[in-house]
Amino acid sequence: MAIKIIAVDLDGTLLSSGNTILPETERMLRVASENGIKVVLATGRPLSGALPFAQQLGLSGDDQYAIVFNGAVVQSLAGRVLMSQELNYQDFNNMLRFQRLSHVDVHFETTKYFLTCDHDLSIQMQINAALTNNILKVRERKDIPKDFTFNKVGFTSAESDDQVEKLWNNLPSWAFDSYDIVRSFDSIIELNALGASKGNALMDLASRLKVEQKDVMVFGDQGNDLSMFENPNFKKIAMGNAIEAIKEKADYVTDDNDHNGIAKALKKFVL
Repeated sequence: MAIKIIAVDLDGTLLSSGNTILPETERMLRVASENGIKVVLATGRPLSGALPFAQQLGLSGDDQYAIVFNGAVVQSLAGRVLMSQELNYQDFNNMLRFQRLSHVDVHFETTKYFLTCDHDLSIQMQINAALTNNILKVRERKDIPKDFTFNKVGFTSAESDDQVEKLWNNLPSWAFDSYDIVRSFDSIIELNALGASKGNALMDLASRLKVEQKDVMVFGDQGNDLSMFENPNFKKIAMGNAIEAIKEKADYVTDDNDHNGIAKALKKFVL
């Protein structure tokens, strides 16, 4: 197998439950990179939230890449944008309509900052901003300019995950026809422009790098990784801690993120 790209989700995949890269996983990904394989971080986070882990893996520069915002943006690790799908002010208003279906907070993510019109912020929203080294701006709705654009939306709850579940069940069918919507964790619903997904972004990046899809390996565990696992050509590795929908579409289920699942799969199939 001539794997040329390894796409790795962050939370629950590359990162242990302690939010760290385990030493053996780091070592094997460094070996892969040293052997000419592109290691691509594919995450719902912005680039600022992926860079510290890329640097830990020895990845940097304009010829290394990350898929961020669940595939809405592809950037080089130097910050150059290769592809970007944005949402606009009309979408902003739609998000506020969705918010009224449940007791949830909503925040809007751009490549430079997070923004919300909520004042009672959920812990999850604050964690998302902190983990990704982002400024979280709180603004009044009337102060949002008509030319406001953003790459991703996150719905969380200051009350309970039940409120996130309620929103998920009450979203109108037209929302799913108009946007890419995923349940990345029980506590988060994430929304992007239609067609913006990790799977589509990875296909785009592979094409730019002139790599055939059969030479792409993916690792993931949650709903926002599902688009990568729906591609019949990728070599698909589910983490042991992955949701069943991921495991069902995987070519192989490895160990979990706390037991070097990535490293074990790389030893078995690639290195």
